[in-house]
Amino acid sequence: MKQSVHATTVLLVRSGDKVVMACDGQVTFGNTVVKTSARKVRRVYSDKILAGFAGSAADGFALVTRLETKLEAHRGNLSRAAVELAKEWRTDKVLRHLDALMLVADAEHAYLISGNGDLIEPDDGIAAIGSGGPYALAAARALAGHTSLSAKEIALESLKIASGICINTN
Repeated sequence: MKQSVHATTVLLVRSGDKVVMACDGQVTFGNTVVKTSARKVRRVYSDKILAGFAGSAADGFALVTRLETKLEAHRGNLSRAAVELAKEWRTDKVLRHLDALMLVADAEHAYLISGNGDLIEPDDGIAAIGSGGPYALAAARALAGHTSLSAKEIALESLKIASGICINTN
């Protein structure tokens, strides 16, 4: 499966009982920025679950819709819904061609989900996807380990750091 996710950054930070998911708003078409205020993070299942995506916008929206269906089928159990989405994404002939990655989180769990069947729960409550993901992840881990900033402050500052390094993150 092609995993050429680029031109975005989505970051998840869990600190104490707070979970924050933040993203840049840039949408590109080829080498051109066509939008700077896209919403790549959504609240789903009665605002109890956060879902963010990096990659093709249409593919990301399709995956968020699939996640919502799985959440309804499993009464909001994010762990079960995430497993079922990862399985379906990897095995379905149409879905496996989607070019995106997802981060999902609720009050207790957080997962990175890919079309390769990956379902990863971060050890430290911090995860990132997209071209600026590694930069935002490193910044968030450093800030979480060496400051008393809130989850929201860590996420925002980490995105600022990533945007100063990654040319595809605004």
